[in-house]
Amino acid sequence: MRLPRTRPRSLAGQLFAMQVVLIAAVVAGCAVFAYVSGSAQAEQTATRQVRAAAVAVADSPSVREAIRTPDPSAVLQPYAEQVRRDTGIAFVTIMDTERRRWTHPDASLIGETFLGHTEEALRGETFTETYTGTLGPSIRVVTPVRDGERIIGLVSAGITVDRVSSQVREQLGALALAAGGALALGGIGTYVINARLRRHTHGMNAAELSRLHDYHQATLHAVREGLLMLDGQRRIALINDAGRELLGITPETEALGRTVDELALPAPLTGALLASEARVDELHLTADRVVVVNTRPVVGGERRGTVVTLRDHTELQALTGELDSERGFTQALRSQAHEAANRLHTVVSLIELGRVEEAVEFATAELELAQVLTDRVVGAVEEPVLAALLLGKAAQANERGVELELAEDSLIDDGALPDSLAQRDLVTILGNLIDNAVDAASEGDGHGSAGAVPAQRTASQGAGRARVTVTALADDRELLLRVSDTGPGIGPEEADEVFRRGWSTHGAGRGLGLALVRQAAHRNGGSVGLDRAPEGGARFTVRLPLGDRTATEVTA
Repeated sequence: MRLPRTRPRSLAGQLFAMQVVLIAAVVAGCAVFAYVSGSAQAEQTATRQVRAAAVAVADSPSVREAIRTPDPSAVLQPYAEQVRRDTGIAFVTIMDTERRRWTHPDASLIGETFLGHTEEALRGETFTETYTGTLGPSIRVVTPVRDGERIIGLVSAGITVDRVSSQVREQLGALALAAGGALALGGIGTYVINARLRRHTHGMNAAELSRLHDYHQATLHAVREGLLMLDGQRRIALINDAGRELLGITPETEALGRTVDELALPAPLTGALLASEARVDELHLTADRVVVVNTRPVVGGERRGTVVTLRDHTELQALTGELDSERGFTQALRSQAHEAANRLHTVVSLIELGRVEEAVEFATAELELAQVLTDRVVGAVEEPVLAALLLGKAAQANERGVELELAEDSLIDDGALPDSLAQRDLVTILGNLIDNAVDAASEGDGHGSAGAVPAQRTASQGAGRARVTVTALADDRELLLRVSDTGPGIGPEEADEVFRRGWSTHGAGRGLGLALVRQAAHRNGGSVGLDRAPEGGARFTVRLPLGDRTATEVTA
């Protein structure tokens, strides 16, 4: 039977056990050190105490006087006992130079030979030794009693080792109590700290945290969505490779720790990243991309930061624009098919009425009018994508009662545009400029799209007809695309805002075309200019370098 696998202890638990062992080892080490130091200090204190007592007795004049008497013990025994009691030592023994005792705590031992060494004292030195005498092992000091230059006796004062040990044991009890208190406090403090750590690590062990970090790093760099994390002070705490790419932050730039304001992002995007409330699927523009921004604050009792996800919407936006253009082309073709059917019915009816010459004249005139723009575009613009775009936009403009014409100086030879210039960007630039110009011209004309009369059938209106003029010119250095209209134009106060995402004459939040135009131009190292057309409307000029594609500033 296979036993269930035991889950390793959590990181907090491991740290708690290690810290408890460490604290116990430190406390035990300190206790041993304190014990050894205390023992040595107690021995030193006892030695100083008995030395002071022995020297004091040896220097006493009354002791010298008593030694000269026939019976020194009668005077010295009471004196030695008084000194012993007053100093708290074990014994004070006064003896002659032959080591015969004059005093002793046990009076029955007076007159007997002193147990210990006296050679150094007889040479006039004071020395210390540990010796086992009648009272057991003791720390004793022996010093001479001098009468002038002559040694007339010896004094030995001592304290038993048991008494010193008892003092150390008393200190050891207090030390053990202090060590236990330190261990308890250290254990409680460690438990509190590790309980907090356990909450922050969610009870995971070190291997799980390491594995989680590895997964986190792998996921962070594997996802194609941009990921940005801001701390509570709006500083970048984390950003992945896709996030750097979408925000235009180069790998050489140190982004971590910087605030969002320092990234030089467009103001609307900066505002979205710094917003305190959540943002859902907001569309924003950078210098080169269209990004969808989602933000969510991280809240846990207090604001801890913001998690931001970024999705690249550039390709999808371009495809959406192409789809809108195709839808417009389809509607224009449907409308033209309906118009052609009406014209065909007219021709057939004229023939049935026997008016053949008028039928031929009508059909020929319609064919010539329809072919003029086609011939002009095909002859001047040999770039197939641009030629197709112009013809399709001309049909759309025609349905809205706007005449789209190609300027006389337009010329793009086949192969003049390099492969590095993306055709999709050309469609984005010219298509959006023409769409905005058609909108402006139709509004300025006052007709709109409802009931619009085709351009070929209103040539008699002359200068009063809504018109959009397109110039497409390429030379060795640059491609020039210029679109002007006969609309109301754009006031100077709005000139700085037209390229901002959300600007529109139809209301705030609807305009994206001109922002995409500026973005595509910037992406190809070009510039976009705005001024007033000779007809009174707006004129947009885009210049894209065909040689050294160095990015230039967008002018307005």
